[in-house]
Order: sequence, then structure tokens, then C-alpha cells
Amino acid sequence: MYGSDETVRRILQDTGDTWAVVGLSNNQRRAAYGVARVLQRHGKRIVPVHPKAETVLGEPGYPSLDAVPFPVHVVDVFVNSGLAGAVADQAVAAGARAVWFQLGVVDEAAYARTTAAGLEMVMDRCPAIEIPLLPEPS
Repeated sequence: MYGSDETVRRILQDTGDTWAVVGLSNNQRRAAYGVARVLQRHGKRIVPVHPKAETVLGEPGYPSLDAVPFPVHVVDVFVNSGLAGAVADQAVAAGARAVWFQLGVVDEAAYARTTAAGLEMVMDRCPAIEIPLLPEPS
């Protein structure tokens, strides 16, 4: 497993509330759409990142991570494993605090590079599954 339960908790609760969702479009049948909706319900600001740069769930989209004109705290990656490493590298370059590779997205070399750069990282997990498992704030 890449990313401990404590890392998951820190990313979800302590890292920041602006989440770039790479691969998010208006296709409501895609997992990225449902996860973005869950993130919004839990107080996260989602930033759609997709080549079409669509407005999704009321938030303007951007064609790439480097086109986002404000700081992003977490980069949530919904692209296939072969493309995910490049997105992780872009997240490091953009100054993100954490990278989250969704279920089925695994790139061990990207994990090593990203964590060596000082970012928190989780792979092959889903924040929409993890959020309800968090303890309630005291």
C-alpha cells in the first residue's frame, strides 16, 4: 500500500481544501465526477483539469495543471497509470502539497519522486471512500 492511513488523514484534513481533479469532465458516469461531488460536499474546492477545460460542478476548468492561476493543495489523478507520473511531476512543479492517485492508478517511480520532493502521496485509493472513514473532529 502506498500511503498510510495517517497520510490519508493528513491529506484529507490538514493539507488544504483546493483539490485539482485531473481528468474531471462533465461526464457524470465517470468516477472523477462522483468523487469531485463528494469532495465538494466535504468542503473541498475542486478545480477541473481536463484538455476540454470545461466548467464542472460550478467550477471553471483548466486544460492543464500549469494553467491553474492559483495555488492547488492536492492533485487528485484520474488518468491511467502510464500518464500519471507526468501529472505527479507537474504537481511537484506547481507547488502542490500532496498527490492522490485514484483506485487502479499506480506508478511506483512517480511515488518515489513525489515523496522525495517532500509531498504527501497516496496511490490506489479513493478519497470518496476514505472521507466517511475519518473520525469526526472533536
